[in-house]
This record gives sequence, structure tokens and C-alpha cells, in this order.
Amino acid sequence: MSLELWLVYLAAAVGLSLTPGPNGLLALTHGARYGLQPTIWTVLGGAFGFLLLIAASLAGLGALLATSGTAFAAAKWAGAAYLIYLGVRLWRSPAPVVLAHASGLPEGGAARPLRLFGDGLFVAVSNPKALLFFAAFLPQFMVAGASFASQFLFLGGTFVVVEVVYELLLAGLAGRIAPWLGRHGRIFNRAAGGTFVGIGTALVTTSR
Repeated sequence: MSLELWLVYLAAAVGLSLTPGPNGLLALTHGARYGLQPTIWTVLGGAFGFLLLIAASLAGLGALLATSGTAFAAAKWAGAAYLIYLGVRLWRSPAPVVLAHASGLPEGGAARPLRLFGDGLFVAVSNPKALLFFAAFLPQFMVAGASFASQFLFLGGTFVVVEVVYELLLAGLAGRIAPWLGRHGRIFNRAAGGTFVGIGTALVTTSR
């Protein structure tokens, strides 16, 4: 891949990351509830999920979903169910506990790294629309004759690095509103949970 083509792809990846999506919302939510350090696991889980989607798209799974109504419907319902479950869980969560120390961050000790990683991973892979999008977007920047490994390294690696930086910025910014969450955390949880439920519902109602 030439430098010029990579710079165009980098700009496109930044634009895609800035578009509001489920993983950005999750990073913001976890950053506000648990603080930046625990949310790193959430972001890493999402990054791994995006790598899986990109690898699947490059391998041709995106074309399969684009042509198979049954495969798309199964992936869509599974993804929608998880997002709705996550939204209900957030809706029912109590307000974060604000500690009386200098950092002012919500308590994150109860947040297990594996669970946070799993949330990020499953939110990333739960939207078949993302897989179809990658399948349509990535070929514009693929180089004929290049190996799968090199394409995956440049295309997947660039996008994931951009997404990780963006989500960490969201998580870090969210931690600043922790004192407010101590007073209005249930409202925040319900707003975020309702958004996840809405996204999951939208996945069910969108057409292929």
C-alpha cells in the first residue's frame, strides 16, 4: 500500500470512528461508571472484535451475509438480543458510587476485566451491519496481489488503532463527570441503557 493511499484510508478511518456507534457509547458508559483504567479492558475487547470483523470481511464472510438472507437474519437477531440485554442491564444498574478521594472517579473494583473485555468484544461483533460495511468499505483500499496478512495488518491495524485512541479519549472524558453521576447516575444509566435497547431494536427492523 502506498503512503498516499494509506493516508486516505487513515482519514476515512478517523471519520468512521467519530461516527456515533455502540462501542463509543459503551466506552463512554464504562468510563463514567468505572474510570479510565478498568475501561481499557472494554476498549481492548472492542478492538479485538473489530479485528475479527475485518478479518471476516477480508475473508469473504461479508459477501456471504450480503447474499444469504438466512445468515444475515440469524446474525441480526443474535446481535440485537445481546444489545437489548446489555441495555436492560444498564437500565437496572444502580447509580455509580463516587469515592471521596482526589480522583473523584466511580468505584471500579467490582468491574471484572474479563467481563468488561467481553462487553466490548460482543458489542463490536453483534452488529452484522458493521460486517457488511467493512465488506463494502475495505475493498476500496485493497491492493491487488497483496497477501491477506499484509492487507489485514495495514487495513485492520490502522482502523483498530484509531478506534482505540478515540474510545480511550471518550472514557477519559467520561471520568470527569463522575461527581455528577453520583447525584444523577440512574438517569445516565437509563439513558445509556435505553440507547442500547434502541440500537438493538433498530437492528431487528432494518432491512438487508
